Amino acid sequence: MQLTVLNPKDPEQAFPSVKKALSEPDGLLAIGGCLSEKRLLNAYRHGIFPWFNAGEPILWWSPDPRTVLFPNKLVISRSLRKTLRQKRFLITFDQAFSAVIAACAAPRTEAAGTWITQEINEAYERLHQSGFAHSVEAWSDGELVGGLYGVAVGQVFFGESMFHTRTDASKVAFVVLIEKLKDWGYRLVDCQIHSAHLASLGAEEISRVDFINLLNHFCNTPTSQLTWHT
Repeated sequence: MQLTVLNPKDPEQAFPSVKKALSEPDGLLAIGGCLSEKRLLNAYRHGIFPWFNAGEPILWWSPDPRTVLFPNKLVISRSLRKTLRQKRFLITFDQAFSAVIAACAAPRTEAAGTWITQEINEAYERLHQSGFAHSVEAWSDGELVGGLYGVAVGQVFFGESMFHTRTDASKVAFVVLIEKLKDWGYRLVDCQIHSAHLASLGAEEISRVDFINLLNHFCNTPTSQLTWHT
């Protein structure tokens, strides 16, 4: 099947139906286009996200199945509950977005690269300035030691990446985020791709059809929170 090539000068160009996504590699749907705010928000609302390496054209994905977390199904292990009670980390929201995305972009090993290119970084900085992209920070003695960022649309939070330099820092940030999202009326967290780490926190796989149906409802329903700042 031939991939749709998106026009970089037309951010309003519609994406192809996610039903046309390839099964190998799983979920690859389209190529090209741009990372404008309009294009990115349109992608998220339709269950699509960008993921590509430096030097590659923009690649757009919608895998099947999709890994999600329903906030009311969060699982907190006994050891993680102990860490939470110890209050090792101060958790904040939207206090250091640039630092969080920079830390997420850092290679995890000496040989590894990063998919968070300068182009991606700048695009999500713009989303943050517009109030759609948000960060969660974990601090220890004034040092940023973990966190995550993602995009909020309606009652859905689309997680993008997380990092930690101290054990459990990103897990604590994630748990505090989910509890806040639950209080604020969010109904769904998109985790994109399955991992044992996410599964241990209650994430599950659902079909792409079910995922899109949920987005069609929850992305168009406002939440109760007024601000992400703490």
